[in-house]
Amino acid sequence: ALGRRSSSSRSAPQGDSRSRGTRRRQPFPFCPALAKLRGMDRPFWTTTPLDRMTRAEWESLCDGCGRCCLHKLRDEDTEELSFTNVSCRLLDGTTCRCSQYETRQAKVPDCVALTPDTLDDIDWLPPTCAYRRLAEGKGLAWWHPLVSGDPETVHAAGVSVRGRVVNERRAGPLEHHVVDWPGRAPRVPRRIKQRSGP
Repeated sequence: ALGRRSSSSRSAPQGDSRSRGTRRRQPFPFCPALAKLRGMDRPFWTTTPLDRMTRAEWESLCDGCGRCCLHKLRDEDTEELSFTNVSCRLLDGTTCRCSQYETRQAKVPDCVALTPDTLDDIDWLPPTCAYRRLAEGKGLAWWHPLVSGDPETVHAAGVSVRGRVVNERRAGPLEHHVVDWPGRAPRVPRRIKQRSGP
């Protein structure tokens, strides 16, 4: 999992460095066996600490929501973080995945790795993020693809950015796009939870 460093800027001009989020991997094929690689009858995320996971296990924790690929603004005086609905130019707004994952760092120089070592230093992960949830001692949510077995549940639950963002190429000033929903967990209709979740 990869991301962008947050930059301190009250009003970042178009084209300057801006706070961005975690760059996500390409859609992964759901594999039920992956959830049991190390835990026999228990899923690996309940038995393996984040810093002991294999690369495949770590990467599979990405739920594909795309929230981390949204620009963010940080007040240079107060350090207050503000979310926007402006996405990185490489984010596919439909799949909520990076459209050029393999070459993203060449195209987006400030894309940095999200690792167990850097996790504690990153304060812009959304509350729905699997990496953040596990680091805080919580389990994966019912809509996470590793739990539901369906990569569409993250969208059905209203967790992903699908249909809610504008690409940075068309956005204009970030200050015109400040929103709060990327930093909040959505209220999921019970009927969707009962139908889609375990």
